[in-house]
Amino acid sequence: QVQLVESGGGLVQAGGSLRHSCAASGRMLYNYGMGWFRQAPGKEREFVAATSYTGGLPYYADSVKGRFTISRDNAKNTVYLQMNNLKPEDTAVYFCAADFLGGGQPFRQYDYWGQGTQVTVSS
Repeated sequence: QVQLVESGGGLVQAGGSLRHSCAASGRMLYNYGMGWFRQAPGKEREFVAATSYTGGLPYYADSVKGRFTISRDNAKNTVYLQMNNLKPEDTAVYFCAADFLGGGQPFRQYDYWGQGTQVTVSS
């Protein structure tokens, strides 16, 4: 079992930045692809970014390319999502997820999920 706990959400003005952290316990993350997803009110959950367990090139949704950066620190068993130039449409609950031996592709099915943290971007 992998337990994932996100932190770093909050309220920010448009154009601002936030950094999400996702700390894992129970297993070491070096065998897991790690992803970030989000769900806005009234919408389905959508893929945001992911990184392969091998540390290869990450994947990003078109809507966040150039603004968001996913990174991982296996020694700290933590994954990060740096969000810059935030827009009101980025408002959502953000979830991290772990995918055993996952390559980070957007279509992957994830095995473990965090509880989510709220990000609200005001205009």
